Formats: sequence, C-alpha cells, structure tokens
Amino acid sequence: MDLKSVVAALPSQSGVYRFLNKSGTVIYVGKAKNLKKRVTQYFQSERNKETKTAVMVKKIAAIEYTVVTSEADAFLLENNLIKELQPRYNILLKDDKTFPWISIKNEPFPRVFSTRHHVKDGSKYFGPYTSASFKHILLDLITQLFYLRTCNLTITKESIASGKHKVCLKYHLKRCKAPCVGAQTEEEYSDQIRAVEAILCGKSRQVISWISEKMNKAAAELRYEDALSYKKQLSLLENYQSKSIIVNPSISNVDVFSIIRYEMESFVNYIRVVEGSIVQSYNMELKLGIEESKEDQLLYAIREAGRLVGSLAPEIVVPFMVSDAELSQSRFHVPQRGDKLRLLEMSQMNARAFRMEKMKRVELTDPDRSLNRLMQAVRHDLRMSVYPLHIECFDNSSILGTNPVAACVVFKKGKPSKKDYRKFHIKTVIGPDDYASMREVLLRRYSRLIGEGEPLPQLIVVDGGKGQLGIAVKALEDLGLTQKIVVVALAKRLEEIYFPGDPDPLFLDKNSPTLRLLMQMRDEAHRFGITFHRNQRNKQLLESRLRLIPGIGPAREAKLLRKYKTIKGILASPVEELAKEVGMAAAQRIEGLSI
Repeated sequence: MDLKSVVAALPSQSGVYRFLNKSGTVIYVGKAKNLKKRVTQYFQSERNKETKTAVMVKKIAAIEYTVVTSEADAFLLENNLIKELQPRYNILLKDDKTFPWISIKNEPFPRVFSTRHHVKDGSKYFGPYTSASFKHILLDLITQLFYLRTCNLTITKESIASGKHKVCLKYHLKRCKAPCVGAQTEEEYSDQIRAVEAILCGKSRQVISWISEKMNKAAAELRYEDALSYKKQLSLLENYQSKSIIVNPSISNVDVFSIIRYEMESFVNYIRVVEGSIVQSYNMELKLGIEESKEDQLLYAIREAGRLVGSLAPEIVVPFMVSDAELSQSRFHVPQRGDKLRLLEMSQMNARAFRMEKMKRVELTDPDRSLNRLMQAVRHDLRMSVYPLHIECFDNSSILGTNPVAACVVFKKGKPSKKDYRKFHIKTVIGPDDYASMREVLLRRYSRLIGEGEPLPQLIVVDGGKGQLGIAVKALEDLGLTQKIVVVALAKRLEEIYFPGDPDPLFLDKNSPTLRLLMQMRDEAHRFGITFHRNQRNKQLLESRLRLIPGIGPAREAKLLRKYKTIKGILASPVEELAKEVGMAAAQRIEGLSI
C-alpha cells in the first residue's frame, strides 16, 4: 500500500484511524477532529517525533479509518476499539476506565446520579459523556431545576404510612419536597423525572425557554453574575446531544451493512455493535458482475463479513430488504427511525467516504485514468459525442445595473486553466439586462477566437436557467457554432441542468462527478466575476472621490495615474512626492483620503 497516497486521500472529517502492521494487526488507534491533518502529522519530519512514535511509524503497513459525526463520538469509538483490539502502542497509554453515564434508578421516587457502571437492573442510562465537567454541570442544572431526592432510603407506601422516615436538611433548604414522609406524591415526582428524561434525551426546548427568561430577568435586575451563570447553562443545553450511537445500551448485538454503487464498482461498509458499543468497522470494494443486482452484492458482502468475523449477529441492519437461506439464523431489519437508522446513516457516510478516498487515490496515482473516467461521465451525462477536454463557463455580475461585467473561466482536462480566464466590460447594454449582457459577451468571445484561429471549446456552461440558455444558443447560431459546441445551463436553485430544445431539466446525483465539475466551474466563474466587479466599483468610487478634492481636475488626475498607475499607488506615495506633481495643499488633501 502506498501510504503517501492513502494519507493524501483521507477525508477532512472527525473520526478514528487505525494503523496496521504487515501482518494486518492493528498496532495503534487514535481519534481526530480532522483525520487528514492528524494522520499527516505522523509522516512529517522525523526531528519532531518522539522515539516511540518514530518506531511505530516505521511499522505502519496500512491505514484504516472510521468517519463519525462529532469529536465526542470519536472519543467514544476510540475508547471502544482500544479495549476491543488492545493495540500494542495504546496499551500503556490507556487504562480500563469507562466514560461516565447519568442514571435514573429503577426504584420508587428514582434518584438521578452519575455512574461508571452500567448495571442491567431496569434503570435508565444516558450518555456516555466524554467530558466529566459537562456531566457535572448537567447534573447541577437538573438539581437546580427539580426537587429530587439524593438519599439512599428505600421508600415504599408502607414506610411512608408507618412514619419510618424523617425529613432531612435538604427539605429545610427547600431542595427536596420529602417524598419519604408523603409530602410529595409519586405522581408529582414522576412528572419531574419525565422532564429530566426529556432534557437528557435532548428534548429541552421548554427548559431552554425557561432559562432564557431567568437570564433576561437577572440581567434586567443587574444581577450580572446570575445572568452569566444562566447563559452558560443555556449554552450547554442548546449544544447538548444526549445520545450517542457509538455507545448505546438500547442496541445490543447488531451488524450494520450499507452499500454505495458507482459505475462498475460497489463500496460496502460494515459496523459491528456488541453489548451496545461499536467494536469493529471496515470497508469492502466489490467489482460489479454482469447483470449483478444490488441485493446480490450486499448478500455477498454480508457472507464475506460472516467468514471474516466468524459469525454474524442475530440482527442485521440493511438499507433494503434481502433474504438468503444461508443466513436464516439472522433477522434482516430495514430501520425507518431511531438509533438503528442513525447507525445505518453512519455506515452509509463511511461507505461514501471510502469511495471518495478511492477516487482521490486514483486521481493522485493515475491522473490519466481519473481524467478518462471524468470525461466519460461528463460526455455520457451531457449527451455529447466527444470528450469535453476544453470547457468554458460564463457568469454576469452587476448590482442595480452599475459596473456590469462578465467573467469567463476555462477548464482544460478537468482542471482550471487560469491563464485563459477572461473578464469583460459590458459595452453595448444599458441598464440591468442579464440576457443582453450574456449575448454580447458570447459574441465577443467567440468572434475573437474564430478571428484569431484559436481552438474552440467542446462545451459551454452558462450560469442560469432556460432564459440564459436560449440567449446563448442564439448567439452561437449567429456565429454558426451550434453544430460544433454543446451548450448547457446550470441553475442555482436545485442545481438542475438545462439542454437546448428540452423543456425538462436533468437532475444529477449530488455526488455525480459531472455535477461536481459544473458546480466547481460555476462557482469559480462567480468568484472571478465578483472580484472583477468589486475592483471596478472601488476604482470608480476612488476616482470619483479623487476628483472631488479641490485642486485635482481631470488633467492632474490623469497625470497622477500615469505616474503611479493605480489609486492605491497614489495613496501610498509620500506627500512630498505628490506635492511635486500637484502642489503641497492638494497633496495633503490626497493624504487624508482613505481607500
């Protein structure tokens, strides 16, 4: 495996990476907010590495990774994998401490407390929490919001009726309503517990509204320290996500499979969940057989995973229903909602990331093959007879009809050719007329290319919908180029593609290489045009301001521009030099002018 190309193709997402040695054994597991940046650091200059890290890097033969949705999930998954795999270079760095949970105890008048031990006694557990401080603040918030008992008393109807218990200090401090002596009913206490569960499940809008009112009231009464405290609580609640699919006790033993098909290849991701924790994840790449269905490929991947891990879980989560006599010991499930659907979405995210990594590696190691695939896709999607090796894209820029300009960006062999970019002042159009401006620019651009004998593009892309496309087609008809050049329009609203003579637009998948290329060109043309337009407005504004200075007329302005070339050059010049051209009084007024 070429590690350099693997690292270069890694996604810039949160996740967990695994280093493997020549025998395929995982020797190190690490987490990262940005996988590409973090893994790249291992292969930089040896001078900045510790000895043990340098030794480990020399043993790396392969790199695997799993993409997750947040940095907190990366913490949890790293913890799971280290405990499951016990990599050599992690063992001395990690103890067997687990992340804390918040438990609602299965008992009358339940207590709410922190624990690191997950006991299957019917209690409810929320978390786990990668930040102990966050967990403490959350518990403090619950304590402030609700009247919950913290004692270890066993409260029953009989004990309450017999007067066995007495009120404690918390009752006198008004932090508990003494359910132990019957001062608070079980129904009232249960309402509080349901509210606590809502907060821990992330359903905290009412609580957020209540805290906002408290914060505003404290600020109005000039109790700024209290207001700041409420603000911190509010921030915590608004950013709080209670549940993690990485460690989730509601999911016991499950295998999750997803599949992404692209041209003649399929990419499968497999995730194993054991006792509520993700303990394994890997990707497979499959070549499509003749007339082989998506279901057949997924079944093949499931059987292959079963051979690799020894046996499959009793429940297999899949994106669509499949059936197979060989897998009768497992039940297939297509989730529609809930945590298992989130697991499936995470698996699909990893399959897509794996496909993108493969495509990037091909582009880095075999650019000709990558170009051929891209050109083949564009030719097929845009109904062309030739590869579009030369593409040009146009965009108009103006604000309320002022300083109308246009931009043309050129892509050759799928890459920007910046030396061929062109920008245009709109000369014949008065007022904001996007259609007329597009016609003028196209006529000027291709009249010149024809006159100079320069090569013409195979494809023209205009930013807009049917109207812009119609104008572009008419301009090419006037030049006799409609049979030589394909022209399409890319609309911004839904990224739909319009073709001449076809009333129905084409909608491509968001991950389509054709659509990605057209969007890249459109965005580049917009950036190039907006930059040119902004520069023209600034230049006009500054020139107008220069002429307003007493003692600076058209002749002196022209004299200054001939010498200093730009307004910035004039403003950057010492006042003594300017005085030689326009006199000290005018020079001092220019010095006071800002960009």
